[in-house]
Amino acid sequence: MTPAPLVVRETTNLEDAARLLLETKYRRLPVVDVEGKLVGIITRGNVVRAALQIKREIEGKA
Repeated sequence: MTPAPLVVRETTNLEDAARLLLETKYRRLPVVDVEGKLVGIITRGNVVRAALQIKREIEGKA
């Protein structure tokens, strides 16, 4: 039997998704909804872009 694949849920926050990508060999992870259906893919690039956007927004408020 094939083991359950590593996935993130739609509700997974950016920090947790980044941690999973950094702590594993994977460059991308499937994103699933509450029923386990595929709704997208998150990549390391997505995480980096989101983190940079958050940083810019924070710096813009300072």
